[in-house]
Amino acid sequence: MNPYKYSDKYITEREFGFALPSIILGVAVLELPGEVASVTFHSDGWISILLIGIIFTLFALLAVKVALYFPNQTFFSYTSFLVTRPIAVVITIIFILNGIAISSYITRSLAYISQQYLFYQTPMEILALCFLLVVVYAITGERVGLFRLNILFLPIILFIFIFVGLFNIKWFEVENFLPLFKTNVTGYMKGMLKPFGAFYGFGIGLFYIFLIRNPKNLTSKVITGMSVAILFYLFIFLTSIGIFGNLVTSNLQFPTIEIAKRVDIPGGIFERIDAFIFTIWIMAIFNTVTIILDITILLLCSLFKKANKKMIAFILAPIIFYIGMFPQQTDQVKQASTFLSIFATSFSCFIIIMLFLVAKLRGVKRDE
Repeated sequence: MNPYKYSDKYITEREFGFALPSIILGVAVLELPGEVASVTFHSDGWISILLIGIIFTLFALLAVKVALYFPNQTFFSYTSFLVTRPIAVVITIIFILNGIAISSYITRSLAYISQQYLFYQTPMEILALCFLLVVVYAITGERVGLFRLNILFLPIILFIFIFVGLFNIKWFEVENFLPLFKTNVTGYMKGMLKPFGAFYGFGIGLFYIFLIRNPKNLTSKVITGMSVAILFYLFIFLTSIGIFGNLVTSNLQFPTIEIAKRVDIPGGIFERIDAFIFTIWIMAIFNTVTIILDITILLLCSLFKKANKKMIAFILAPIIFYIGMFPQQTDQVKQASTFLSIFATSFSCFIIIMLFLVAKLRGVKRDE
């Protein structure tokens, strides 16, 4: 099969706004409530999620501002201008390695969780390979097609998870939310660190602005996109606390799955709504991995001008598969994923601040 050829190679501001929550909402959807609840009291974790979400929204706006100084240039091109070509090469290589590693461990996590809850007798290697084949097919097509898939998938993902939350309202206990504001400052800070890696992807403005023709209202799109991700995380967290309470939520590995298992639809239309939730969650993971790998390929093509996009994708696929399958223990995967997400997110923040300060010091203006 040949990928569909789009006549328009540019994306719109609206499509970029959809891409932000699409890349952010991934594996953390299942784990975030338990991790935040483990370091905060009662329902106080929502404050930590909101605060870290606001901080990353500011970073996302700053990333877009930096890229808008060079609206028609790729990340490698304008970074070479700002900090010299050798430094730009090092920065780009680190982003490439981050993209490969994070994609590997997301794929491993998806394979493991799918095996535990859906495909009991299917080896993880088969599940990971099938997922990677679909991802490779997607990223070898037109880049604009990925953004339009986000517009298709994201509303479905949000609707289904909200649907599950609403059908659990009868299990809510107000006492689980009270008393309020019992967590100390240290607890709030730890609560902000737990979802730190869950917001990875906020800086995609650094890489994709050159695809937007005549960007004018990106600020509102970035705020809206980040707000969707923040509100979604808050919704999942508060739903978990309302149903299970803080103590139980903190001891559940995947609280969101347990929420889905409690759904009781009148008439017995669905016997296992959790399996349906998994299907939708895989769509969210697909959005995340395709964008991360597309950025990785974009950066590789910037370094190697004569490189073929399809060839790079086929070379990366077995590397990603091997790295993802290399750890033997689940704890090793968890530790590696946590370290990588925190490092990649911190590195993105550092690069955004550095490029912005250099641009200011050099007096760069958008019109130039």
